[in-house]
Amino acid sequence: MTLKSLSLTTSPFVISGYDFEIIIIDDGSPDGTLEAAKQLEKIYGKDKIVLRPREKKLGLGTAYIHGVKHATGNYVIIMDADMSHHPKFIPEFIKKQKEGDFDLVSGTRYIGDGGVFGWDFKRKLMSRTANYITQVLLRPGASDLTGSFRLYKKDVLMKLVNACVSKGYVFQMEMIIRAREFNFSIGEVPISFVDRVYGESKLGGSEIIAFLKGLLYLFATT
Repeated sequence: MTLKSLSLTTSPFVISGYDFEIIIIDDGSPDGTLEAAKQLEKIYGKDKIVLRPREKKLGLGTAYIHGVKHATGNYVIIMDADMSHHPKFIPEFIKKQKEGDFDLVSGTRYIGDGGVFGWDFKRKLMSRTANYITQVLLRPGASDLTGSFRLYKKDVLMKLVNACVSKGYVFQMEMIIRAREFNFSIGEVPISFVDRVYGESKLGGSEIIAFLKGLLYLFATT
């Protein structure tokens, strides 16, 4: 994460006049994330930039819980801060939520103007195939299950996190499936996902196997 990316994240809120706070959960990242966040905290103040670092990586679900505990608003937007999720889409999420009073608004790469940039053909094929199989087996009622750029009502987010048992990439998929089980309403906003410029993807053989196991688990239990 860079100071520039954090500054861009604040821009839609500053321009629109929305009351906001940005909660940063950093699990001991060695890339200078926390240092950049501290610089932004000095610029915008501790009421806008809320730093809640942890000493080590403890899992995505626990990071959500850790962040929501410190959220003072009624709505929570979850996003990656490495610019894979561009903050320019945030106003679209807010607009969509207001249109249908949705419990959850999910960013999607697979409908409308949504898309992926920076992936090679193999990665795109894997993503499309995984999404297609998931659609056939689980009938989730949403077009993109593995993305994490989403807006939740705060109480809905807490209920979903507490209901999920999966970890890793499957966690995001289970969040959507559980939302369907609880009859929560889901809206979608097309987004452009841009692969990170620095660092490498964590998607490897073990993650693919874990994804397939998680998919079969959800198919058998939901």
